[in-house]
Amino acid sequence: MVARTLKNTDLETLVSLSKRRGFIFQSSEIYGGLGSVWDYGPVGVELKRNVKDLWWKAMVRDREDVVGIDGAILMHPDVWVASGHVSSFSDPLVECSSCHRRFREDHVETDGCPECGGELGEPRQFNMMFQTHIGPVQSDDNLIYLRPETAQAMFVNFDNVQTTTRKKLPFGIAQQGKSFRNEITPGNFTYRTREFEQMEMEYFCEPGTDEEWHRYWIDFSMDWYAGLGVRREKLRVREHDADELPHYSKASADVEFEFPWGWGELETISNRTDYDLKAHMEKSGRDLKYFDQEKNEHYVPYVVEPAMGADRSALAFLADAYDEEGEGKEQRVVLRFHPDVAPFQVAVLPLSRNEKLGPKSREVYDSIRPLFNTQFDDTQSIGRRYRRQDEIGTPLCVTVDFDTVESDDAVTIRNRDSMEQVRVPISGLVQAVSDQLEIMRKEAQS
Repeated sequence: MVARTLKNTDLETLVSLSKRRGFIFQSSEIYGGLGSVWDYGPVGVELKRNVKDLWWKAMVRDREDVVGIDGAILMHPDVWVASGHVSSFSDPLVECSSCHRRFREDHVETDGCPECGGELGEPRQFNMMFQTHIGPVQSDDNLIYLRPETAQAMFVNFDNVQTTTRKKLPFGIAQQGKSFRNEITPGNFTYRTREFEQMEMEYFCEPGTDEEWHRYWIDFSMDWYAGLGVRREKLRVREHDADELPHYSKASADVEFEFPWGWGELETISNRTDYDLKAHMEKSGRDLKYFDQEKNEHYVPYVVEPAMGADRSALAFLADAYDEEGEGKEQRVVLRFHPDVAPFQVAVLPLSRNEKLGPKSREVYDSIRPLFNTQFDDTQSIGRRYRRQDEIGTPLCVTVDFDTVESDDAVTIRNRDSMEQVRVPISGLVQAVSDQLEIMRKEAQS
């Protein structure tokens, strides 16, 4: 078993590794890039997809009380009036009179400009929603917004979902998707960006049970991260003070992770009470009350919302998994991902690019790729390929050598964490890989 006392790293190292190994690229890089907008490469997209799939499985597919939807990015503008985003989704903005850089007032810790020390002007309110127009002519009559959160689609579809599924309270509606916020001061790689992906769930419950469910979903979220290998000492819950609660929240708590720059929010679990449903009832004129058959009464449900960032979570898994071993030329960088989080679970590596090994290697690759996310790599020396797989966090490497084709019809499985190697017959490879991955799952959680 490999101890989970991993080396902490800095953000610059993670950014460099992400570019070098195909996790994350600067968007539009050949044109000089676009600030705080990022593209996920061939390895990173697998990591992020795994994070989203694991959340969906835990939140929806493994539960009977949560169903999913996929709401549109574009919504009727009155949705954002009712939700309060048009009037209150803003931050105080200050501008430097010398360099003309702009900053969120709450992010400025000195009297002067953080960049040049110049004088800062009076704060102005800045709405963070991106605006666009629907239809061929731009006018105030067809102004709409790119959604700043996925939550509202679940509120406005509450009656549709409840009617079609016949779900009784308590039950939840989950959704994953892109959201957009015109952040004044984005930064810290993929942590704070203008385009991001959310994983949110609205859990509708009877008033009076909301505080109990709020506590339940806080514990659920902490256990979800820890169950996928994130070290407990890197996680904490921070309750919001009364003066920082959003306008819709009775109580909120953040699940935070210790990133290279310090503690940062991964997820916020909020008790939204009946604020949203009542707001949409008033604005739309539609009755969104729930009929409780057992109590024979109508009431507006309360809502507890776990709202998680897919990009932030992927970054947290990446930062938590980073490790270094050895020194100098012997140094090994390894990402110790939980096997279910790792972009690839297995890599098939011919000992060399040889006409004898090629067909057998492809045969082995084709036999396991339907069962495990598998990568094939036959470029450069075997040692370099092992290091490359270590740096993207692949748990197991399967090596096909000359003995495989000439004598024993067996392959070597190399463990990422221990670097131990075992020889197994190809006929038993699937079972051997399954067994080793299961052991690594348990080690990641310990």
